Amino acid sequence: MLRITTEKKRGKTVLSVEGRLAGPWVAALEQCWRDLQAGSPGQKFHLNLCGVSFIDASGRMLLKEIHRQGGQLVAEGCLNQAIVQEIVAREKQDSRSGEKGRRKSSHIIFYVAFFSLMLVPASAQAQGTNKPSALPGSAPSQALKLTLDQAVSLAFRQNTTAQIAILTAAQSEQDKNIARADLLPQLDARVSDEAQKVNLLAQFGGKTPFPGFPKTLGPYQVFSAGPSVSAPVFDLTLWRRYQAAQNTAKSGKANSLSTREQVILLVVSQYIGTLRAVANVEASQSRVSLAQALYDQAADLQKEGVGTGIDTLRANVELQNEKQRLIEAENDRETSLFGLSRLLNLDPRQAIELGDSLSFFDTPQPEAEPSIELALAERQEWKALESQIKAAEFQKKASQDSRLPSLRFDGDYAYVGTSGSTTLPTYTYQASVNMPLFTGGRIHAEVVRADLEIKKLEQQKDDLRNQIALDVKTALLNLQSARNEVEVANLGVQLSKEEVDQARDRFKAGVANNIEVIQAQDSLSRANDNQIAALYRFNQARADLARSVGQMEKVYAK
Repeated sequence: MLRITTEKKRGKTVLSVEGRLAGPWVAALEQCWRDLQAGSPGQKFHLNLCGVSFIDASGRMLLKEIHRQGGQLVAEGCLNQAIVQEIVAREKQDSRSGEKGRRKSSHIIFYVAFFSLMLVPASAQAQGTNKPSALPGSAPSQALKLTLDQAVSLAFRQNTTAQIAILTAAQSEQDKNIARADLLPQLDARVSDEAQKVNLLAQFGGKTPFPGFPKTLGPYQVFSAGPSVSAPVFDLTLWRRYQAAQNTAKSGKANSLSTREQVILLVVSQYIGTLRAVANVEASQSRVSLAQALYDQAADLQKEGVGTGIDTLRANVELQNEKQRLIEAENDRETSLFGLSRLLNLDPRQAIELGDSLSFFDTPQPEAEPSIELALAERQEWKALESQIKAAEFQKKASQDSRLPSLRFDGDYAYVGTSGSTTLPTYTYQASVNMPLFTGGRIHAEVVRADLEIKKLEQQKDDLRNQIALDVKTALLNLQSARNEVEVANLGVQLSKEEVDQARDRFKAGVANNIEVIQAQDSLSRANDNQIAALYRFNQARADLARSVGQMEKVYAK
């Protein structure tokens, strides 16, 4: 079921959509869009998708066409926002592709089709002889019942995005250890056994110093074995690089935690969306049962001679409509379960059942300013950016300190001889001071580059501060609005049930035909949809608020 409303705001037309953008409802939205374009050519249109619960492939194609024609897409919730961002990004990419690529596309398609036809028989024969399964093990025999807490815990262990973030943070930690190793002494052991023959004439310019002087010396054997050590005694550049690597590792850890929070939000949003789909199925089943009872009542009254055939026909039509809505609701539920299974990285054959229900948990409304302060203290993106700025500052100091002299110690101790039995102990040690005098402007360029990096990060920090404040204020506004919607929707369901009961009694008494009953059924259907949507928005708003203040793991990972 799809509900479309149109209103004008500040010189632009806003088309608000609520419900399921799939199947026949896509055509209804497309017709409404074309009617608006035909009636107001050149007018700016905004398409509000905040009330859309599901978008199928045909719906995405329509949204892409609307965006291509200049329509502005607005969405909330992680899944719908991801769809809109994908449409916008793909449109930009398509616009950048050149005419040359388009001219060659027909030839590419021809060759791809040609070779595909050539390979079909061979691939079919190979598949017929050997069909290895890529699915792990045997198919699960029982459905997996998950509560929200269990789904979040399972995502920590199995979600691929979360695991990749952990591995990336571990790489940053090892980069820090590599930078630390440059500050520590390095000890090596070396064993060599070599044969040498030396051209003595080459050492004297090709001339014989005196008669009888040999032209060559050797061959003779040289054997050496022993340790060597090297260590930086004073090198500020290496120390600054190690400090930069420390902060880079902190930034990597914070980014990993931020990704972890984002994964929790995705899982929670998908779980809540699936609960909404399950609630829609339960409401549809209840409406089918009611429509069946009303149809039976109309048929009985017709048999008794009190009712008419048109009343029975109306009741039958309403019953079939409710059955159709039930089929659509069941399809949405299964699709949402598939999406949840994908986020949890489960076996594709594993069936899932939800252990929670879509309910209302009243919570106090937080204040905006304390919530923003809490977000700046807890959001991992903010901590990661602060660590990146510190790392850039230490990189700048490392470039500046490379102008200073560095002190280094190197030494080796070895047994050297013509064989292993004739060796004698030898050693070499030295302390060296290195001071760059002219580097061709490299040091200055490194310092300027580090300055530019710091300024860029500062700009990102200002933008992130404003984005965090916007996230918090928007989440608080949505939470308050959703709380009010739940209260109104609950009252609407109660009144609609009373309307159905009264209309049913009037029809049974013969005071009115069943048109009033059908209208009361439609009112109850809308009230149920409004209640389910309000509960979904409230629970989603709670999740968005927890994400905006950096409390997703504390709230949902118990």
